[in-house]
Amino acid sequence: MLHWIWVLIVGGIIGLIAGAITHRGGSMGVISNIIAGLVGSSLGEAILGSWGPQVAGMAIVPSIIGAVVLVLIVSLIVGMINRRTA
Repeated sequence: MLHWIWVLIVGGIIGLIAGAITHRGGSMGVISNIIAGLVGSSLGEAILGSWGPQVAGMAIVPSIIGAVVLVLIVSLIVGMINRRTA
């Protein structure tokens, strides 16, 4: 149980860092940060491997890189959708 709480906290922090790096995190809420951090962590570790320091079972550097890529892709898609509807 405690492990999952740490996973959510670390995922939220990774999502927050990814939003700050991309300058697109201002509109993201806590849940979006957690989702971006967890999905980005999975993507980053799947593509780059699990090297570097780990917290709550997540390799920090690949997780942040994966979350940054995820935030950029999602914001690009949302921007395209918003331009179509406007």
